[in-house]
Amino acid sequence: MDILVTGDRQRWDAFRQSRNTGAHRVLYEPELQPLKGGADLVIDLSLDERPENLMIYALRPEMPVLGCLVKTPAVAWEEHRRVYAVNWLPGFYGMPRLEVGIPAEGDAETLRSVMAELGWEYDTVKAAAGLVTPRTVAMIVNEAYFTAEEGTASREDIDISMKLGTNYPFGPFEWCRRIGIRNVYEVLRAVHAETGNERYRVCDTLEQEYQTFIQQPD
Repeated sequence: MDILVTGDRQRWDAFRQSRNTGAHRVLYEPELQPLKGGADLVIDLSLDERPENLMIYALRPEMPVLGCLVKTPAVAWEEHRRVYAVNWLPGFYGMPRLEVGIPAEGDAETLRSVMAELGWEYDTVKAAAGLVTPRTVAMIVNEAYFTAEEGTASREDIDISMKLGTNYPFGPFEWCRRIGIRNVYEVLRAVHAETGNERYRVCDTLEQEYQTFIQQPD
C-alpha cells in the first residue's frame, strides 16, 4: 500500500516515531498537493488547521483519508464517506488503539480494511467535535484551570494529586503542555460551540494564556 502523509513537520516526526507502517511505502508532503493518483491512503495530520484540503479529497471520493478532525464540527466533513476523524493531536500518538470518528453514512468497511492492512487497532466513536478522549482530557484541563484560578491548590499540587489520587499518567497541566494550550483551547471552543454545554466553557485564565500564546511571534 502506498501511503501519503501530509501535515505539520513536528506532527510528522511524532507520527513516524510512534506508528509502525510496516513494509508499506510512505511519502511525506508538508503541504498537500492535488492528488494525481498513486496513493492508496492519505494520513492528514493537520486537517483541522487546513480544512481546504477537504476540497481536494472531494475530487477523489474513493480515496480513504485518516485526518486529524478533532477541532472541526462534523457537519463540515460528514458528507465525505471515506474521510475519517482521527485523534492525531500531539500527546496522543502513542495510544495503543486509535480513536476514529466515522460519520453516520461513512464507509465502515473501507476503514476496517485499511486498519487491518496497517495492523492498527482502533475504536470507532461518534463523529463529533472533540471525539471522546480529547474532549475529556481538555475538560479535565479546563477544570484544573478553574481550581487553580480559585486558589484551591497550586498547579503543581493539582498535577501531583491527580496522578496519585486517580492514577492518571499525567496531571492536567502536564497534559496541557503535551497537547499544547492552543489545541486544548480550540477543542473546548469547538465542543462548546457544537453542544452548548457550559461544562466546556473556557476558563478565563486558560483563555488569557491562549491569547498570549497566539500573539507570540513564530
